[in-house]
Amino acid sequence: MEDTLRAHHEMWDRKPVLRLIYRDMFDRLADACGPGPTLEIGAGLGKLKERLPDVIASDIQFSPWLSLVADAQNLPFRNRTFGNIVMIDVLHHVEFPLRFLRAAGQALRSGGRLVMVEPAITWGSVLFYRYIHQEPVDMSAEIFAEGTPDPHRDPYAANQAIPTLLARHREEFHRLVPELHISAISWFSFATYPLSGGFKPWALLNERLARNGLAIERRFEGLLGRSFGFRMLIVIERQ
Repeated sequence: MEDTLRAHHEMWDRKPVLRLIYRDMFDRLADACGPGPTLEIGAGLGKLKERLPDVIASDIQFSPWLSLVADAQNLPFRNRTFGNIVMIDVLHHVEFPLRFLRAAGQALRSGGRLVMVEPAITWGSVLFYRYIHQEPVDMSAEIFAEGTPDPHRDPYAANQAIPTLLARHREEFHRLVPELHISAISWFSFATYPLSGGFKPWALLNERLARNGLAIERRFEGLLGRSFGFRMLIVIERQ
């Protein structure tokens, strides 16, 4: 895990395209937040602080820039602590998503928001995620299964389908966690994200092309995002 974080730090410093892509996601998270203290889950490199300097950064593994170490499925907070919980690419790594969502609901104040940026499995993205991206896609997964988290489980284990399945089964989610409500879902990011290479050492476009690409994609995401988007922003509010 330390080797992965070190490699990601090196890529962040070396790739302006990578920083541009993530700062776009940071802006989306920040714009969707409401008032009150904000907890970040799965803070990773801790770069969201560049956009939200007062965010409380947490992750399941220790890093010196974190505020605390915590498992998303066992959040160590009293009820109604936060106005916002934010995260990027975390939900699809959680072993028992329902357990996490209930814990998040307990930690949020009334009217508080859980804001997530996650992979979106759409007509336009599915081949990339299934055959090019290293993480698996299992659309048959039972995302509302209950159980006890395995403390020895690889924190990078994943199923990229989980956020899309949550969106598709929102009525069941509302029944199981009635204090939470999915208030908004938006799909975004077309070619720019996959062509950036993410945290890989390669990129198929430079910073100027990426910046122009993001601007063009924003114009069309409302029309085309649900069918072709590679990313989704999910906003869940506590009643």
